[in-house]
Amino acid sequence: MKRTVYIETSVISYLTARSSQDAIISACQQITRLWWDAGRSVDSSFISTYVIEEVSNGDPAAAEERLAALRAIPILPVSPEIPELAEFLVMGGGLPANARIDALHIACAAFHDIDVLLTWNCAHIANPARLPVMRGLCAARGYTLPELVTPFELMEVSP
Repeated sequence: MKRTVYIETSVISYLTARSSQDAIISACQQITRLWWDAGRSVDSSFISTYVIEEVSNGDPAAAEERLAALRAIPILPVSPEIPELAEFLVMGGGLPANARIDALHIACAAFHDIDVLLTWNCAHIANPARLPVMRGLCAARGYTLPELVTPFELMEVSP
């Protein structure tokens, strides 16, 4: 059975951005494109209105390219419990106050019982130092924290 994957905004940004001159960012972009083309399962990938809102910002042509990449991906429904859980994640110390949108992504994935939240945001989301607190906060509200990983971690490696 395929794992369900919530695709966070940073993944779409890396997917559609012009190739970076920075070697590390360029490698992350290439990994993202490889995962998108070869590793992504359309029927088990999801986004949210929070992703749509974020990718719609900025340069109109770039925003349209980001939105076009998302057209075939199902959008998870919004529920009042999602912003409540997001606020709980911030107030409980799982995320800083300036990371409320990141908290919404995590809360949305947890609320919908998504297996994996895919992100390049390692400062707030895929940050091992934050995992124990976020895991405990989600559990306190009856949710399971999804695995918080980068596309690199989802790449299938042949033996």
